[in-house]
Amino acid sequence: MNLRRDVFQAIADPTRRAILLLVASQSMTAGAIAANFDTARPTVSKHLQILTECELLKQEQNGREIHYYINAKKMKAVAEFIEPFRQMWDDRFNKLEAIMKNYKPDQ
Repeated sequence: MNLRRDVFQAIADPTRRAILLLVASQSMTAGAIAANFDTARPTVSKHLQILTECELLKQEQNGREIHYYINAKKMKAVAEFIEPFRQMWDDRFNKLEAIMKNYKPDQ
């Protein structure tokens, strides 16, 4: 059975977000990634599998090792989806800030 993974379910997990942050600046092996967590290596491998299935991470074989790195195109697509929501909330907070600056409590 081929299970279709959802990107937003994948990034909902704090461990997977931490993995993405780790490999954001450089590719890493599964062992190097696992060394940053207090969980069993198979658990980290499962997180890597999910991130790879969602195409947030890509794999590259280098000899006997597999290096994981960020898929910038997929991350950009996620950011583009989120951007209108970020902008909407920025606008709302800016309006609230303007109201609060002009607010004078009755005294």
